[in-house]
Amino acid sequence: MLAISLGVAWLVLGPLCLWLLVRGSTGERLAAIVTLALLEGGTIAMGAEERPPPARQAIVANVMPSCQERVPVPRSAKVAHEIVLTWAAAPQECGAAEVVVRAEGRKLRLWLYEGPNVGSRLAALTARHQRVFTLPVHVESGRAALRLPMRDKPDYVLTDGRTGRRIPQT
Repeated sequence: MLAISLGVAWLVLGPLCLWLLVRGSTGERLAAIVTLALLEGGTIAMGAEERPPPARQAIVANVMPSCQERVPVPRSAKVAHEIVLTWAAAPQECGAAEVVVRAEGRKLRLWLYEGPNVGSRLAALTARHQRVFTLPVHVESGRAALRLPMRDKPDYVLTDGRTGRRIPQT
């Protein structure tokens, strides 16, 4: 409320004091200077009273760092009615991976991608490739694995899509 009163005083007395400084007598000029000095002093005092509210205390939570975006290289594959791909697990392995599959003759080319946004964005490799799967990753003893479901037992030679190298079958 005090701030509103001070603002109204500036609006009313400010122009009056300026007019008296230009057109008034010596006594009126002296009164205008004192009035402007008091208004300015009140404004400075109001600014000193306004203090920011105390900062909230930060709440520290045990937050697991998110997984890193990476392109794992499959080390081995087990072929049955599903393909189980394995690779070396990262310290912060993602919970899901994107697998792009493309059949080329007798070769089945596989691309792997891990990142925090897997499944929530469009796959980057879908323009040239056939199928994209988002599958859960299981980590055990420093090895990450995922299961790629197949309808029949595939007769394909599994290859890494990036390097073109054959993935060893176990």
